[in-house]
Amino acid sequence: MAGIPVRVLKPTTYMNRSGAALASLRADPAFDAARDLLILVDDFQLPVGTFRLRTEGSAGGHNGLKSIEGALQSQQYARLRIGVGPLPEGISDWADYVLAPFDPEQVEQVEALMPQMVDAVDRWLRA
Repeated sequence: MAGIPVRVLKPTTYMNRSGAALASLRADPAFDAARDLLILVDDFQLPVGTFRLRTEGSAGGHNGLKSIEGALQSQQYARLRIGVGPLPEGISDWADYVLAPFDPEQVEQVEALMPQMVDAVDRWLRA
């Protein structure tokens, strides 16, 4: 991306075991999570159509990020949290909600946000 080599990893585990996908990276002595890792994650604490990029911080209750922190033994890695909004009325299971497809309005909101997220990732890559 933008002339910078990028490796994309997609965990094949359940979200709460996402840290296992980092084994190959952690085995590389040149790998520095604070510099080389950006995690993209959904976040129900953020409204749909919003995102937040931070270079470090806590898992904030997100089980996937907790797994990553455990694997790295550190909170020093970047994360792009993409808002999926609060749990809607009538839905009691978070897993059902976050694994379900977006409705058309949500798709529109996320697609409108895409250029800003790509720009944020590009800036992070160049930093």
